[in-house]
Amino acid sequence: MERLSQSPTARRFVQNPYPFYERARAAGPFFVWEEYGLPCTGRWTLVNAILRDRRFGREAPSDALPARAPHTAPFYAVDDHSMLELEPPRHTRLRSLVLRAFTSARINALGPEIEAIAHDLIDRFPAGEFDLLPTFAQRLPIVVIARLMGVPEQAADDMLAWSHAMVGMYQAGRSRAMEEEAARAAGAFAAFIRALAEERRTHPRDDLVTRLVQAEAEGSRLSMEELVATCILLLNAGHEATVHSIGNAVRLLLRHDGPVAPLLEPDAIEDTVEECLRLDPPLHLFTRWVYEEVEMMGHVFAPGEQVGLLLAAAGRDPAQWERPARFRPTRPVRPHLAFGAGLHFCLGAPLARLELAIALPALFGRCPGLRLVGRPRYADVYHFHGLERLTVATTA
Repeated sequence: MERLSQSPTARRFVQNPYPFYERARAAGPFFVWEEYGLPCTGRWTLVNAILRDRRFGREAPSDALPARAPHTAPFYAVDDHSMLELEPPRHTRLRSLVLRAFTSARINALGPEIEAIAHDLIDRFPAGEFDLLPTFAQRLPIVVIARLMGVPEQAADDMLAWSHAMVGMYQAGRSRAMEEEAARAAGAFAAFIRALAEERRTHPRDDLVTRLVQAEAEGSRLSMEELVATCILLLNAGHEATVHSIGNAVRLLLRHDGPVAPLLEPDAIEDTVEECLRLDPPLHLFTRWVYEEVEMMGHVFAPGEQVGLLLAAAGRDPAQWERPARFRPTRPVRPHLAFGAGLHFCLGAPLARLELAIALPALFGRCPGLRLVGRPRYADVYHFHGLERLTVATTA
């Protein structure tokens, strides 16, 4: 297995990681990413297969748990109960409870509300040049997920700050200061959700927090720790990835060398959204633990090892797509892995797709002269991949 070196925190890499992914795919089915000390793959067939293979999973084996610094305890007090990090049977129970609120009918019913929020945000755009991320891409997802869950919208700024601090724990090259900030944010976020859950216990509403509280009361053994972790996961995941998806998609559309309007028509928007997600997804690296000996493409994985799955590299695999580095919304849609696959397929994928399918036509329909100002820059973080600033201007 070939060993490749690439710092995940190098500025040139985070601005454009795709040349490295191409080199990694050419190295063979698997390669060792030296900075992580981890066997990885960026081939679509292998990433897809491992995501669906129950011999691999998210929950760390008890004898493989890495040491944790004491100052990170408040973060792991939440993370240890997150369904993202669990396997059946706990994962099954938590996911089934949340799916009751994420039915397709309930998600689709949010369409008019999402459109109203988008237009309200566009109405508030400042004159001249402005950053589209805080005015649109960040605000839309947090308001939508807050309303779905029943979280007060006036807490949106706090939730954004807590979420941003907590996802720092998943980034390459995190520092002691980032860990301490994540721990403080997790503690504050948990206290906020506990108080909200207690209020919903006595004053129920038609929202997700109420449903989770009632499920606990009805004997499904949903503990307060699980309820808190589930709510925080949904709030974090419900906007963090969608923020990047909206920003990355707007960048692609503004850099498109043809007319944008036809790509956003009702009969074309679904294909456009899928092409944006395939070409520049918000999450690039996901890991899996190995639960039993597995042989794949000549490599033997031993129990207790980890494997890195390069979701973004898989989305540009030339074995799956012709000229995969080109933005071609009219290409035939094939399954990509931007939302994962298998047991841990992203719960919020239907909502994220709906938000994109509504937000993009609203934005370009209201601002047909929207244009980039300067060069968009990605945030210097990995394994999330999103813009730190998207300066635009409207043309009268």
